[in-house]
Amino acid sequence: MSFEHLTDGLGIGVPAPRLTWTLPPGAGRQEAYELELHRSATVHRTGRVDSPEQVLVPWPGAPLTSRERVTVRVRIWAPDTPGPSAWSEPAAVEAGLLDPTDWQAVPVGAGWDEDPQADRRPARVRTDFRLERPVTHARLYVTAHGLYEVEINGRRVGDETLAPGWTVYPHRLRYRTHDVTGHLTDGANTIGAWLGDGWYRGRYGFDGGTRNIYGTDQSLIAQLEITYDDGTTRVIATDPTWTAAPGPLLSSGLYEGEAFDARLHDPGWATPRAGDTHTQWTPVRVHTRDPRTLVAPQGPPVRCTQELSPVTITRKADGRYLLDFGQNLVGRLRVTADGPAGTVVTLRHAEVLQDGELATRPLREATSTDVLTLARTGPLTWEPRFTLHGFRYAEISGWPGELTTDHVTARVYHTDMRRTGWFECSDPMVDRLHENVVWSMRGNFVDLPTDCPQRDERLGWTGDIQVFAPTASYLYDCAGMLDSWLTDVGLEQLPDGTIPWYVPVIPGEPMWTPIQPGAAWGDAAVLTPWTLYQRFGDLELLRRHYPTARAWVDLVARLAGPSRLWDTGFQLGDWLDPAAPPEDPAAGRTDRYLVATAYFAHSARHLALTARALGNERDAERYGALAGEVADAFRRRYVLPSGRMTDDSPTAYALGIAFDLLTREQRPTAGDRLARLVLADDARIATGFVGTPLICDALTDTGHLDVAYRLLLQTECPSWLYPVTVGATTVWERWDSLRPDGTLNPGGMTSFNHYALGAVADWLHRVVGGVTATAPGYRELDFHPRPGGGITWARTRHASPYGMVSASWESTADGGLTASITVPDGCRATATLPGCRPVSLGPGKHTLETANLATEAA
Repeated sequence: MSFEHLTDGLGIGVPAPRLTWTLPPGAGRQEAYELELHRSATVHRTGRVDSPEQVLVPWPGAPLTSRERVTVRVRIWAPDTPGPSAWSEPAAVEAGLLDPTDWQAVPVGAGWDEDPQADRRPARVRTDFRLERPVTHARLYVTAHGLYEVEINGRRVGDETLAPGWTVYPHRLRYRTHDVTGHLTDGANTIGAWLGDGWYRGRYGFDGGTRNIYGTDQSLIAQLEITYDDGTTRVIATDPTWTAAPGPLLSSGLYEGEAFDARLHDPGWATPRAGDTHTQWTPVRVHTRDPRTLVAPQGPPVRCTQELSPVTITRKADGRYLLDFGQNLVGRLRVTADGPAGTVVTLRHAEVLQDGELATRPLREATSTDVLTLARTGPLTWEPRFTLHGFRYAEISGWPGELTTDHVTARVYHTDMRRTGWFECSDPMVDRLHENVVWSMRGNFVDLPTDCPQRDERLGWTGDIQVFAPTASYLYDCAGMLDSWLTDVGLEQLPDGTIPWYVPVIPGEPMWTPIQPGAAWGDAAVLTPWTLYQRFGDLELLRRHYPTARAWVDLVARLAGPSRLWDTGFQLGDWLDPAAPPEDPAAGRTDRYLVATAYFAHSARHLALTARALGNERDAERYGALAGEVADAFRRRYVLPSGRMTDDSPTAYALGIAFDLLTREQRPTAGDRLARLVLADDARIATGFVGTPLICDALTDTGHLDVAYRLLLQTECPSWLYPVTVGATTVWERWDSLRPDGTLNPGGMTSFNHYALGAVADWLHRVVGGVTATAPGYRELDFHPRPGGGITWARTRHASPYGMVSASWESTADGGLTASITVPDGCRATATLPGCRPVSLGPGKHTLETANLATEAA
């Protein structure tokens, strides 16, 4: 049982959380279910409900009240089974603080004056309290202006990092609920928190960044609620009685890194100490926060998910150490050091090397440097708290003694989403490409979908996730995280319907501020919710974001006017087309307004589909008609009667074919021309952000599967596999971020961890692996592998909301195919093997062979 898109129901912010369950193994399908709710001293049962629904089923009882805890379990009836199944294991859901009046806490931070235009030393805040009765349970509701880590009696609360994450803070600030019952003791207790600037007031953004984007204070908002054994309660909340002091963090920034002086650290700072007057602690300064803006999480937090040891450590002649972790990652180093007091250890980070040294130019103004000053108190294990770096290589200088792998570990951090998708095949280079896509998603899903994790940017670009969402939603359960981000997209939408280039919005003069509407980027408002609905079956998610999507399409309709051609204004076009010069990534070979009009038609069509799914037939007809008018206008302007395009570029043909903007008679010609263009350039990539996710499908769908495979398997630059040939472990921003001669791309925008061009993995999952959802949530799916390119076998798995979909195929010696597919209980599939008629499949494991399914040609 899960609640909304959360596996852990503690602190949920929805009074009536929807319920999802998977069926007992072998059930086949569900005819009916019964839910049981244990709340307080009462038990409520729904009785038998005749329904096959098992994903995001409406809450069956009275809404939760703040802090209320309910235990839920389910049993089901299946065909040909006498009686109901056994009850599922009970799962608990507990509401957070659902009413603004529940909050007593106020923001508290440093009590001293600070220069808001300078680097400010982070503060710590604390308070002492006593417990005179046994505690039955305790909850901590906590957030901050900036970042926080909480300790109770010297023990860390929770394991998330960069909390509370980045939202549009004036409208939404996330708080998290922790069960801290086990942290408390009889008698004296202490709660304290480390604070950091983070996105709230740290220097963030382009060209030197902007400070204090959301405010100048750095404050904790915490409310500890304790229930005693006699049922009475006590609240300890941040208020003017708390105290503050500078901590051992001398500086901390997301771009800059962190400096920690162990000589200034008292490990017992957050523990009760009798007789200690805490002379360095002074009263806090109280700030303001509207409690109506405090919201519970919709997805998991950022956590450490993996640890890596260096694969090589090289000592330089001057005593520095160069470390290679073998994988470009996002995280930070944990070191254990012992040396004389005052010893300064410096940790620097970079994604690539140049001439044997860290290549830091691509970081721009993100210095990515951590500094540890030792205190001579014995071995110290230390890791930064409020920063992350994108790196494969690290340089450590000032190390006391000999550095070994026992002294340093790279810890990988990202939003701790549940992995749901896997793929592998007979070609190890394609496998490495897919693994690179996974690592780039991990490194860029850090509370929101970012464009790069290393340089002075790391923003939630709308266009990047628009093209990558199909891949992302196969690989990980990102529904809750992206639902939260889309909420912020709606909040940042301008009154006229304009969707910002990136969300949350921060200053980006002169190119990105003031905000202008742009195709492919703004279309994330329509296409990303639709993708999530298809993959996760969440109709309410679609409903919540429908007003934002409709306002965007209405805006574009006004901009296009009666001509239905969006041929004015600033556009990025096919961003990072390899033909574009490094200094002007938008200057590709495809007309920017062709791209804009194609996306106008595509979004209008998907808005019509959205309206129909929501039961809004009037809007469905209106936007369906609009999509048809735009498609007609697109053909009149950009398509010749023969099917050739006025822009004879691969992206133009890919858009026309993949977005279904051509007539039936034009499609074959367009497909043939696209294939010829690809082959004329020896199957090297000639597309950017817009064309790249579409081109393999455009080729496949027009009968040129062989050309799509040639494009996939090309190893010369530019291509998907060129980076693999030179050792890449993530997807790059530019096809030639590292040039064949070993030099870095001279463009100022050169990231080695950027997921957008990895959107091809969706084609790998659907065409090579063969699995496509044909009904929301994979309740119905299509297994249609299309082998080629010398790949002799492939396997893919996806943990759908209904259960695990597993599919594999292998070529046989006689030129046939054997395949296996597992259909989850409650689902159905259609399997189509090459040269065979479609076969309907029910739940369970099925083995198929082309020899048994082939039909004679008519």
